[in-house]
Amino acid sequence: MTDDDKIVLFHCPNSRSGGALILLEELGAPYDLHVLNMPAGEQRQPAFLAVNPMGKVPAILHGDVLVTEQVAIYLYLADLFPGAGLTPAVGDRRRGPYLRWMAFYGSCFEPAVVDRAMKREPGPAMMSPYGDFETVMGTLNAQLRAGPFMLGEAFSVADVLWGTALQWITMFGLVPVTPEISAYLERTTNRPAAVRVREQDAARAAQQKPS
Repeated sequence: MTDDDKIVLFHCPNSRSGGALILLEELGAPYDLHVLNMPAGEQRQPAFLAVNPMGKVPAILHGDVLVTEQVAIYLYLADLFPGAGLTPAVGDRRRGPYLRWMAFYGSCFEPAVVDRAMKREPGPAMMSPYGDFETVMGTLNAQLRAGPFMLGEAFSVADVLWGTALQWITMFGLVPVTPEISAYLERTTNRPAAVRVREQDAARAAQQKPS
């Protein structure tokens, strides 16, 4: 990979972009880190809005290719580094379940959690993107119970996504911590890459605190 193709990750400590950083570490990918100061509102300033008008992280630049949206970034990076063995190839029977669980996060799980946190009704079943919270959680817990990982025995990119997401969401008490979720977090969030990124982000966050 040439310098022109180097991956740049736009990242805020203690945000969902931490998962993208863990993924880069898991993939062994070369990258540069562009750290934004979220407490100072840098993600809402013109310089970053020119990168992502939504004012959200993560975002990546790969040469002249811009990718935003968490799941899209995970899929893109995983396919970029197939040698890491973290993504099923096209033609692999696990590819369908892999794509299913990557899409389920953004299309069902996160909307259900946000509606529950905001005390909003999901709306009529014909209009709701996820149906109801209980079914979403039951479906997820059944998959974790089959484990040990989202695709069975092998750790994959899906586990970076779900491990980091569930760690944050349970930290804020937004979903019930079932035995399945607790055991899954133990398996996914204590991996060396995850521990390393948490420690580094703690230091970055401390530096960004107002004096």
